[in-house]
Amino acid sequence: MKVVLEMNEGFEEDLVIIKCRQFNEDIQRIQKLIIELEAKKKELVVYNEETEYYLALNKILFFETDSGEIVAHTTADTYMVKYKLYELERLLPDNFIRISKSAILNVALVYAVNRGLTSSGSVAFLDSHKQVFVSRSYYKSFRYKLDEKRL
Repeated sequence: MKVVLEMNEGFEEDLVIIKCRQFNEDIQRIQKLIIELEAKKKELVVYNEETEYYLALNKILFFETDSGEIVAHTTADTYMVKYKLYELERLLPDNFIRISKSAILNVALVYAVNRGLTSSGSVAFLDSHKQVFVSRSYYKSFRYKLDEKRL
């Protein structure tokens, strides 16, 4: 595999092109890494009382509905979001996944999964007391995404 880097101050934006004979696992991993690096730079506008914050997506543990409002949870704080969950599903990078009708989770920040007897489970995060529940109907796709991220 060859890696070529071309720098030119005249470029308006960075462009990454992958040229390959065939799309294989190595190329797929490279593509995912580039997408994930770009996603880590993204921010979301969130609100806490009267203050507007620009919060990095990689700081958000999960989103959930609370009394009709969408709340973004970080390790220590909560923020209001002006999107619906279905809108967030379309906007967020692929390390976020729907885990119930009322929650979207950042798979990259999962520390532990406690599987219950009913096939649902609870998810814990490192350095946080917060937990969120994965419903039975979303558990299989959650496990698949979690295993995919851990490879």
